[in-house]
Amino acid sequence: MDSVSSISSANQYGLQQLKLQQARRTAEQAEQTAQSLKAQANDAQRTAQQADENARSLAVQSDQAQEKAGQARQGLAVIGATRQTVANITKTVDQQAAARLPTATQDTETASVNTSVSPSISAPNPNAAASASIVTTPAASAPPAPVVNSQGQITGKIINITA
Repeated sequence: MDSVSSISSANQYGLQQLKLQQARRTAEQAEQTAQSLKAQANDAQRTAQQADENARSLAVQSDQAQEKAGQARQGLAVIGATRQTVANITKTVDQQAAARLPTATQDTETASVNTSVSPSISAPNPNAAASASIVTTPAASAPPAPVVNSQGQITGKIINITA
């Protein structure tokens, strides 16, 4: 019986060794899988960080573009307001000049009215305002010029909007 028990013992030892080898292989495979998943997670995290940086950069660029668009709208509104003001002044000066022209019953002396309106309008510059140099004789009174707000909208002008 010793031989049977030694065979049985050898079989059990062999089975234990096989189970141990199988457990080692399973542990090694699990460790490789864990390392692979960790590497994939790190790659995904780097990609997400790059995407966040890209999103922040795009947000900054968008804000800058919106600011430039606002400045352009404001510049256009200033140009439009300046043109309107020049037109109003020119009209007033013309009316004043027509009112002061001599009639047939007055002296035959020539009355002269010096009117010079020279608008200076250039491309919108957010750091400088559009200017118009106006020299009028006689003095002309014109309505106040509209004001342009920070969104580039003209204020101080009544507009009738009906639905």
